[in-house]
Amino acid sequence: MAAAASVSVSTASLAFSGAGPIAAATRQRVLDAASELGYAGPNPLGRQLRRGRSGIVGVVVGDALSRAFRDPVTTQVLDGLVGHLGTLDLGVLLIPNASDPATTGVDPLLESAAMDVAVVMWGGAGDSPVLAGLARRGIPTVLIEGRLGPGVSVVGIDDRGGIEQVTRYLLDLGHTRIASVTLPFDHERRDALMTSERLAEPAWEITRRRLAGIHDAGVTPVAVYETPASLVEHGAAAGRVLLSGPERPTAVVCQSDLLASGVVLAARELGLRVPQDVSVAGFDGIDLPWLAPDVLTTVVQPLTEKGATVGRLVEDILAGAEPEHRELPVTLRVGTTTGPAPA
Repeated sequence: MAAAASVSVSTASLAFSGAGPIAAATRQRVLDAASELGYAGPNPLGRQLRRGRSGIVGVVVGDALSRAFRDPVTTQVLDGLVGHLGTLDLGVLLIPNASDPATTGVDPLLESAAMDVAVVMWGGAGDSPVLAGLARRGIPTVLIEGRLGPGVSVVGIDDRGGIEQVTRYLLDLGHTRIASVTLPFDHERRDALMTSERLAEPAWEITRRRLAGIHDAGVTPVAVYETPASLVEHGAAAGRVLLSGPERPTAVVCQSDLLASGVVLAARELGLRVPQDVSVAGFDGIDLPWLAPDVLTTVVQPLTEKGATVGRLVEDILAGAEPEHRELPVTLRVGTTTGPAPA
């Protein structure tokens, strides 16, 4: 191809890379010659080997992909992340983590796949084999919603403060019987009311922080229901249990909007009015037009910006930066699903 364009091999390489001083006419002559010969450009694998990098960011999703991609939180964070990585000419390898308590070890991709940085997308990673496996390989890691550790950067949000804020808002409305619907406590992913023993030690950081936010407001929930995943049907199952008894709560604080929307649907099914009979608040700030006429009261987190922030941390790590923790703010948005406590 270089011969066809009457240039040296190094000049042809510069024409494709866009780097270095080369006349526009010369570059175009090289590209025209390549087009005539059906040559698409230098082998990407060879370029990666020369750089000593794969050009790949491994993204570990905290659940089976079929379930994870039903949650708009996952897709919006990924949208922000991939959007930024694309500007850096970096690709993404999605790695599911089924979180099965009977499974030992980690996905084989984590042990063998080429990646320059790993992004772990769930706050239940903690001391999991995933982080241990990445550490063994010496792969720098960005953890979403977790704790800063050796070789691990973290992007988080003030979810504990956000839950405290929405709980205080409910207290100001006169609610004293407040229940909670949570994300999973650990890999067991139970679907049940929690006992005092299990409540003492939620293993997953994200669940523990959001429960702590309720306590920070001075409230001990009258009941806590753990769900196996952040899906509408799990919120509905929790709502049926919490709202069926004679001593039902007057308000329910949920750790995600999908769970909260399920509680609203359960209340409707049981003939309860929202918010006259029961107030429901969520977390995330996602768009749920199908819940009309209700609009959730929720704690809004900047989902796409969170993903972009992860992308910027990846960029910094590749430039040699040390691990760090970046926390994004959240805001309370009052909708139609909360109101004064019933008399």
